[in-house]
Amino acid sequence: MRAKLLPLFAIVVATKIAAAELPQFIVPGHEAEMKALNDLHALHHDAAFSDCTLWDAWLPMATLWASEKKRAQYRASLLNRRIDAEGYVSMQQHRGMAHSEGWPFPAWQQSGGPGFHFSILDDVWAIQMLGLKALTSTDGWEIKGAEVIGIDPAAGLKLKATADVVTVTTPPFRCGTIVAPFARVEWAAHGLKAESQAGIEWLLEGEPTWPEGRVVAFPAPQAMQYANVPLYRHPAHAGVLTRYRLRLDHAAGAEIDLKSLIAAIDTRHPITNALFLRGCGDYFAWTRDVELLRQNIGRMRKALHFALKEFRVREEKHVFVPWVGHDGRSGIVIGPDGQKSIRAGLGVGNNYYDLVPFGAHDAMATAYLHDALRAMATLEKSIQTHAEWQIPADGTPFDAQDLTTLADAVRTDFQKRFWNAETGRFNGWIDVEGRAYDFGFTFVNLEAIHYGLASPEQACSILDWLDGKREIAADTSRGADIYHWRFAPRATTRRNIDTYVWPWSNPEQIPWGGQIQDGGAVLGFSFHDVMARLHSHGPDDAWKRLREILTWFREVQSEGGYRAYYAKPGRGTLQGGGPAGGLGMDQEFLESVLMPQVMLHGFLGFQATADGYELHPRLPKDWPSLTISGIRLQDRVLTITAHADGRLEVK
Repeated sequence: MRAKLLPLFAIVVATKIAAAELPQFIVPGHEAEMKALNDLHALHHDAAFSDCTLWDAWLPMATLWASEKKRAQYRASLLNRRIDAEGYVSMQQHRGMAHSEGWPFPAWQQSGGPGFHFSILDDVWAIQMLGLKALTSTDGWEIKGAEVIGIDPAAGLKLKATADVVTVTTPPFRCGTIVAPFARVEWAAHGLKAESQAGIEWLLEGEPTWPEGRVVAFPAPQAMQYANVPLYRHPAHAGVLTRYRLRLDHAAGAEIDLKSLIAAIDTRHPITNALFLRGCGDYFAWTRDVELLRQNIGRMRKALHFALKEFRVREEKHVFVPWVGHDGRSGIVIGPDGQKSIRAGLGVGNNYYDLVPFGAHDAMATAYLHDALRAMATLEKSIQTHAEWQIPADGTPFDAQDLTTLADAVRTDFQKRFWNAETGRFNGWIDVEGRAYDFGFTFVNLEAIHYGLASPEQACSILDWLDGKREIAADTSRGADIYHWRFAPRATTRRNIDTYVWPWSNPEQIPWGGQIQDGGAVLGFSFHDVMARLHSHGPDDAWKRLREILTWFREVQSEGGYRAYYAKPGRGTLQGGGPAGGLGMDQEFLESVLMPQVMLHGFLGFQATADGYELHPRLPKDWPSLTISGIRLQDRVLTITAHADGRLEVK
């Protein structure tokens, strides 16, 4: 069907839908399948919200059109997303034992680095998972220029500065700098002078005295806050660490609370900036909330400037991750003799699949950055067109054509750099030593098609592999077994027992398919499977895959739902709430709400824009029509019907 641009002012609202009612998908002659799809949507919609940036590219686009509640939630969430002084967008997952704005783990307890906690208030995860306990004395510490008042269960070590310079030196420890790229301090101070400055010094093995002037400075604290001090940027931060010294100047008379001081792994993910930009773009398109755009545009531009510079995108035409621990090499090495070696500090995760060491030349991060470039190009073009919005020039505006040109260059590079001609699919990443990694990453390949990175020939090659029309001899899963779990392809098709972050050091103890990142599957990402098929093979192939998913879902529901169904031996193991498992569909798997979105974004081809919407319907041959009700676009609620003969009805 021909694409149509429908501006909002041309819409006549003929019906009013109750705010509490979820949209309905209607296809005459397929009532049973549509009931299952509507049930699936209802099952996952309400829980589909998170302040964690990881879900920003998925949950806003899946929920903003379906309920007013989600709009309010995401308005507050996107405005409150933390962005540091350089422009890195915080992950905002739960409190962890690593970089405070990154992923919660790997923790210092898993790295051999030091961690000193005078208070463990709110550290529920670390208490439960790592047995974290608070220090009860200052034995082994050297404190100068301050009087120890005591240790408070909430605030930690309480000090009263008696001199202009206060130094707090940890007890001795021993760890390599590779597991301590950051020193993370959580502390507060009251009564400091405006000119006060903080700093971290370190002592290396074999050094008899503290080297003069070797310090990384950072802003002094006020209320209780984290400071992630980038020691790795200092040229002398190399070797074996033995002590930290925290210093604070112009401190006389101030009160200082030290909650914790740890050696932190760099657990930032290189995808957060791109995901945040996609979430913000989706929010604006669905709501046309100009006031939010005025408040947020400077932050968005800052986030994109950071990503382009930090990951050398203009120079490399892809995402290159330069961070310590993110060079793409595994934290596990199995030698020729079969002996396993653990390389602490290597293999740190970069995305949703947090045990696998994507990094260095990163295909997954590049896909998201490519999508963000196009989203920002669209937004900057709209801002330029609508002067009446009065959007400030905060954060250095981008030229829309420049971003589009860069996105095109990234796409060209992606098709060449990450394509594995031998297997006919994309690699996941290429490490700093030039080694490419291909474990049959179905999610990388399907998202590459969905985000428009794959060429038509590459897309066909990928789908032929997934459909068993061609097989890769080295794969563990081939042919029909790729869809063993029915609702989705296996996340990977080749067994991986040696390429992980170092704390996941015994992957061989979990059977194939018993861990999501090694032959398991995630329900929500079937969205990309169906969308890729629609894009490459057309609506009939996409509908065939969707019907198979709905047949599975009806069977699962008839036996009491996910937990009851998979409680029966031999069907697979569910992950959720802590224990590892091979299948992800409930509890923390919020993205399951993506699955029904193939109706709106795929078969109906609905695309929200700043000026209204576009429709690109693509109906399977046996659909006489598709109706979707309750589409909340900006200040309207729409019911749209696309007919097989090309007619469109909008109410």
